[in-house]
Amino acid sequence: MKKLMLLFVGLCLLNSCAHLDDFIGDGPTPVSISPTKILETDTQYALPYSVLSTINNTVEIRNGGFGSGATAHPTNEDEFYAITDRGPNTNFLEGKKFPVADYTPRIGHFIVTEKGEITLLEEILLKTPSGKLITGIPNPEGKGATGEIPYDAAGNPIAFDDFGLDSEGIVALKDGSFWVSDEYGPHIVHYSASGVQLERISPFGVNEDTGDRKLPAVFASRRANRGMEGLAITPDEKTLVGIMQSTMYNPEKIQSNITRIVTFDLETGYTRQYVYIQEKANLSNSEITAISNTEFLVVERDGKFAGEETAQKHIYKINLNGATDISGNNLKEELGLMIGDKTIEQSTAEELAEANIVPVQKELVVDLVAQFGYAHDKLEGIWIMDENTLGFINDDDFAVSDNDGDGIIEQKILPGSSNIDASSLYMVKVDFK
Repeated sequence: MKKLMLLFVGLCLLNSCAHLDDFIGDGPTPVSISPTKILETDTQYALPYSVLSTINNTVEIRNGGFGSGATAHPTNEDEFYAITDRGPNTNFLEGKKFPVADYTPRIGHFIVTEKGEITLLEEILLKTPSGKLITGIPNPEGKGATGEIPYDAAGNPIAFDDFGLDSEGIVALKDGSFWVSDEYGPHIVHYSASGVQLERISPFGVNEDTGDRKLPAVFASRRANRGMEGLAITPDEKTLVGIMQSTMYNPEKIQSNITRIVTFDLETGYTRQYVYIQEKANLSNSEITAISNTEFLVVERDGKFAGEETAQKHIYKINLNGATDISGNNLKEELGLMIGDKTIEQSTAEELAEANIVPVQKELVVDLVAQFGYAHDKLEGIWIMDENTLGFINDDDFAVSDNDGDGIIEQKILPGSSNIDASSLYMVKVDFK
């Protein structure tokens, strides 16, 4: 009888071990701590990653990519969120090559542990209203198409995705949901805490039974791969604030220093638009985060590496108060407000001033290259950690690139080193109030 009992207990223990993960997942959640209490400023802390696949057994495609946008956790200063973009891709022919074509854009939920380590708590994969996983493949005509043709790793054309997203900006709400902006439509999409689409707002009105609200028609003139790169929400959670990465092609291919900010009242759907003037033509406004309901921090950068040549990675403080609303009287007008016979984008800063259009006022908060030699090309995520500390993350492009444009995917290496570019957290002390 005793032997039978021991055998029974042993079988129970064995069965319990086989299903242990059903109860504790990957183990207990590490003890977290505010990054400002344990991490050093002006110092690189690489985010964790896994390897999606390898090419020719040499080039790693990393399941990192977190850094296209970042945002504070709305209630816990120990945690933050970062989002990927559409997935690994390189330029190819008249479009993009997607070596992992079924990749789903995702939100990473991170903490900093009491050991000073960054831990990924969960990945929230983005989904359609019915709960099906989306991809980062471009949208078809009429639903946000940019003109980019998608190809697989072998260079074969692949189908478009109605719900495809090139996610770039992110905000997290206290109810657990997220708003995400992208570079296709551009779309601003509301996702549940589990990543299911609740509403999709764009100039096209492709909400798929999740509402009929739209962005002004002029935003359909966004430049491919330079769409709504940054997204913020006011502290009262009433208004979304999006910023376009670069000058829109309105109505032609223009590369000037004029770009736009749009605000969207979440209760009424009312929008306002403002002019932002970059320091020189063809720079990128790659993130925006709120200080107050009218003041924001904005990233203005080039696409250069500091280890290779002179690079600009600036963070500015802007104020919408006093800036001119350039919405015009007809939000369905594809060209938007006109200055004589010119669009806003066709006009110079001087011509806008002559027309009494006041851009948002801005002042430099920090030059990250001058501060500590910031080495990455794509500074794209920023959030406020406390009253004088900013956190920011770069987009590492999943550690791949195509430097010479021949369609061959290569490892993304930081110039002047042998280091593979990695999405990394940095902190800097600044006075932005």
